[in-house]
Amino acid sequence: MTPKAVPTAAPAATGRRAWVKKTPVEIVIEQVTKQEEKVAEMREALAFEERELVKLTQARKVLEAQ
Repeated sequence: MTPKAVPTAAPAATGRRAWVKKTPVEIVIEQVTKQEEKVAEMREALAFEERELVKLTQARKVLEAQ
């Protein structure tokens, strides 16, 4: 019997980066950054919705005046 070759995962061959362990501080900082980005996106969406509401309210006033 001949021993079979065990395939090894080569990071360069698959195009994946090597895993780097993060410290708890780095993890928390990353979470804070993601949350800040999420809040910024939500604020932009809220501002858009508020502008749409103003437009619709103005249209409603025009229609009710007729």
